[in-house]
Amino acid sequence: MKRVILLCLALLLLVSATTMAQDDDVRRLRANFAWPTFIDPHVGSDFSSSISITNIYDTLIFPNPAGGADPWVAESWDVSDDGLTYTFHLRSGVLFHDGSELQAGDVVYSYTRLKTIGEGFSYLLPEATVEAPDDSTVRFTLSNPDPLFTLRLSRFYFVNEDLVRANYDSDSTLYGEHGDYGKGWLLTNDAGSGPYQVVEFNLAEQLEMSRFGDYWNQNAYVENAADEVTFIGTIEFATIRALFLDGELEISDPWQGLESYNSLGSIDGVSIDTTSMGSSLYYMVNNILPPFDDVNCRRAAALAYDYETIVSLEWPGTPAMVGILSQSTPGHNPNVFTPRRDLDAARAALAECKYADSIQDYPIEVVWVTEVPDEEQFALLFQSNLAEIGMPVTVVGLPWGNVVENTASKELSPHIVTLYTGADLPEAGLLIEQRYHSKTAATFFQNEWLEDPELDAAIDDALATVDIEERFAKYMVLQEQLAEDVVSFFLYDQLEKRAVADYVDWDSSAGARIQGYHYYLPQIGVNNP
Repeated sequence: MKRVILLCLALLLLVSATTMAQDDDVRRLRANFAWPTFIDPHVGSDFSSSISITNIYDTLIFPNPAGGADPWVAESWDVSDDGLTYTFHLRSGVLFHDGSELQAGDVVYSYTRLKTIGEGFSYLLPEATVEAPDDSTVRFTLSNPDPLFTLRLSRFYFVNEDLVRANYDSDSTLYGEHGDYGKGWLLTNDAGSGPYQVVEFNLAEQLEMSRFGDYWNQNAYVENAADEVTFIGTIEFATIRALFLDGELEISDPWQGLESYNSLGSIDGVSIDTTSMGSSLYYMVNNILPPFDDVNCRRAAALAYDYETIVSLEWPGTPAMVGILSQSTPGHNPNVFTPRRDLDAARAALAECKYADSIQDYPIEVVWVTEVPDEEQFALLFQSNLAEIGMPVTVVGLPWGNVVENTASKELSPHIVTLYTGADLPEAGLLIEQRYHSKTAATFFQNEWLEDPELDAAIDDALATVDIEERFAKYMVLQEQLAEDVVSFFLYDQLEKRAVADYVDWDSSAGARIQGYHYYLPQIGVNNP
């Protein structure tokens, strides 16, 4: 009897050891981000959301590092002579995560859903008639020529129509016959065909994904791509440091302060990676809220701010902004009004403001994002700087989720919100559209609330200009106008930095300079320690 028991114990130990060995073979990648994250591809658009969406969903084309578009789910396409009709030919054998095959009707449905909901990246897609002549062909007919149309499709992700329809909330009347259009279900579930699929999503804590075994493009994965991926919803430094020390985190968020990165970089086996992604730190200035509805008050505040000190508090090598866009953005104009600290000029500008004699009656509220601790230092410095010219400032810290909610409302938008942002697509005109066109006014992209029909028309005209030299010339004029109007305060071009475990194989600068695509999971290798 004793021998039988010992034999059973030996077998249990063998099974346990085999299971552990199998678990050791699983490549895990864990990264932390600011929360919330929205994985509905027609709703989410911020940093963590765009990274998640880009890995869960597919697009017709794939952006390349040169700023162009390569065939992807569309293996080829034709463009009519007048530049209005784009016909995409879909490759066969593309499967959704539930095993059903992608068809052209799913693409048509996804375009309609995106434009009807009007959130996320919907502003990037022009109005078009979209048809499916057959199951493998999608035809877009535009109202006006758009030389950037194929690049815009980098942000057009499609969903499984049948699966989404099966999960409508029929009690909702938000979208008529479509109920809630599946938005409730897609908060925590996926209907994609991308390289990774959702395993579980606890909205308050973390998103768990696994590699999709039937992905149509197995060549997309490096040999040591992760099998399991977890995005953790925290940027609390003590937690991040503890996770690295315990070997339970591979990539940190890019929003820690200088001291925090130095501390993380001192951990054995952890390095600090930096990449220029064309993003910048803006003070988004509400142009309709007194006293900043007067350009002279905006100019006074901009001239009082100590940009040199701000840059010194950032990562070494961080450059101050020159103009209204990141200097790495194609079409950037460096020859525009760029404020630098000049108290005499600031006082002179304030004297021209219609609120000069009553400026104490208009305290300026500066909102900084609590997930990015350094922003509080910047806001307190701004408060101190403006006190020198008699402009009162209050400083308020809010979580990112509250900032997103408040900037969508004219009633709740404060005087200033701090925001790191870059082009959703790497081109000056598209960044100007993202930041200052009326169609983004009720989003976190724009606390400025410009809503200027003449500006909108000029942006639209520039983006529709086919000749690249002529188009870039129009961008130059737009940047001059926006800079002279001091619609925002322009601080510095961000070096995106993160702590990375040394056993991670990743060149963060190798892919397209598009938020989300630089974390393309199939191209991030993990060598289990």
